[in-house]
Amino acid sequence: MTSYFYNMTLHFWDKLQLIKRSSLPRMLNAFKIWFSFAISRTFMINWHWGAPLAIAIEPTTACNLGCPECPSGLRSFTRPTGNLKADFYRSVIDQMSKESFYLTFYFQGEPYINPHFLDMVEYANQANIYTATSTNAHFLNDENAKKTVESGLDRLIISIDGTTQETYENYRKGGQLSKVLEGTKNVVKWKKELKSKTPHLIFQFLVVKPNEHQIDEVYELAKEYGVNEVKLKTAQLYEHEHGNPLMPSIDKYSRYKKNSDGTYSIKNSLDNHCWKLWHSCVITWDGRVIPCCFDKDAEYSMGELAEADFKSIWKGEAYRAFRKQLFKGRENIEICRNCSEGTRVFSGS
Repeated sequence: MTSYFYNMTLHFWDKLQLIKRSSLPRMLNAFKIWFSFAISRTFMINWHWGAPLAIAIEPTTACNLGCPECPSGLRSFTRPTGNLKADFYRSVIDQMSKESFYLTFYFQGEPYINPHFLDMVEYANQANIYTATSTNAHFLNDENAKKTVESGLDRLIISIDGTTQETYENYRKGGQLSKVLEGTKNVVKWKKELKSKTPHLIFQFLVVKPNEHQIDEVYELAKEYGVNEVKLKTAQLYEHEHGNPLMPSIDKYSRYKKNSDGTYSIKNSLDNHCWKLWHSCVITWDGRVIPCCFDKDAEYSMGELAEADFKSIWKGEAYRAFRKQLFKGRENIEICRNCSEGTRVFSGS
């Protein structure tokens, strides 16, 4: 019972950090987004009112690991690769901070490879924006762990896809579990030293067949290292129609269902609407605005911030056309066919 209330307190502090970002313009914008989406979904019309509540910005496309289902790990991009520039980033935040209040500092790549990453987090924190990132934790040495806590980062997701080195490296190619655990320990230490409740620490466990037997163990590991929460994530598999060695045997942890003919398809019903297209967007390191995180190679660019301000892109013809296409048939859009929007992500503490 004591553990239950302790975990509830940790979640409360994380939620409080988000609530603290509220302001009248942001609350009004949230209502506009929700209301326009409700009307659009009900009548299947393209009506959009407001600015995005949440944005994802890509610090870099570079990564130190070689994960088999990740474009960064596979080095398979056809789009340009590089690091987000600090001055460009600040101009984006200045344009959007009045109405947007949740920033995911991640798309592809390992954020800590960008040398200015934590300075960027601090800039968003000064603009009263909730900040979250995802990392493989290999760069969380003592110095970076301290800077992470000092930056004001609200949420730190640490990818840990195995509780033994053998299982971990089966997916995290080139990675060392010992570095992940050392990095976790460093952040927990500096949170205590600096008397900080942030960042809210999450172990994210991507459930695949080679590690599904270690689900219970990752909860124990999180408890041992002082991690606030565990999230079990289902895996997006690019080759799934005829099965995949990474596909979990435990059905509830798989995004895919087996059909009567022996093939596999995504469990998602692919309804012809999408909340993401109303409340959020992704900005690549070089300023392309794309509809969501499933567009890994930025094939569906809505515009480029080097050529136009964000508002004109968000309200522009390309976005309007894409939302209209979504209502006509989500299955006809390549990035939507393997989308998990609406499927479950499991979590615990």
